[in-house]
Amino acid sequence: MGNGPENSGSGDLLAARYLDAAIDLLRRVRDEESADITAAGELIADAVAADGRLFAFGAGHSSLAAQDVVYRAGGLALMNLLSVPGVVGVDVMPATLGSALERVDGLAGAVLDSSPVRPGDVLVIISLSGRNSLPVEMAMNARALGLKVIGVTSVAYATETKSRHVSGTFLKDHCDLVLDSKIAVGDAELALDSVDAPFGPASTMVASALMQAMMATAAAALAARGIQPPLLRSGNVDGGHDWNGRVFSEYGDRIFYRH
Repeated sequence: MGNGPENSGSGDLLAARYLDAAIDLLRRVRDEESADITAAGELIADAVAADGRLFAFGAGHSSLAAQDVVYRAGGLALMNLLSVPGVVGVDVMPATLGSALERVDGLAGAVLDSSPVRPGDVLVIISLSGRNSLPVEMAMNARALGLKVIGVTSVAYATETKSRHVSGTFLKDHCDLVLDSKIAVGDAELALDSVDAPFGPASTMVASALMQAMMATAAAALAARGIQPPLLRSGNVDGGHDWNGRVFSEYGDRIFYRH
């Protein structure tokens, strides 16, 4: 971001600037997070091989990256969405209620207590800031229950903002593994002198890429152990529904989005 010719309002120039910023972020996570992505994939493979369950959670727009790996063509059939009513998306009315619920103490514990999670399962928690009570307590309680926790968050928030949890800690402080999205505080890649606020968020794109890279790594890790990964196929290709039906039948006790 900055002034000068690159700060003009030309639509094609702004589009190019945004895409360049997105590409730069993806290169950073590729170069700086690859070891942790591999480790996260192995952690997921460990759970699958040990008959464990997989869950993903995110609140607000962070939920988009969680939903992207659930019931997904080309993805692991065992990934389930851990849903918290009112915070999964912007469909709740008013939409601001979701943001308010993220700051409610005790909500995460109630959700986990009524969920099918058990020791040895893996929970991936996506939270851009990682500073609100809900993701922090979700990670703390999940680990207390014996789950392995993978956090997808921007570590920058932990150094540039204050936690909203009573402990003063962030999501990153309660994870077995952390994948840093590298998103700057504020989640905006563009600015113009003629526009009062920065714009062009990229957190969803980067978080989804991290999630899919992790899931791909898990599939390869399972195959390397001689275990055929339980992948779903697109229902829009011939034979896709039959394939998925067999996967659902074999792994139905670990798939909760069909009940």
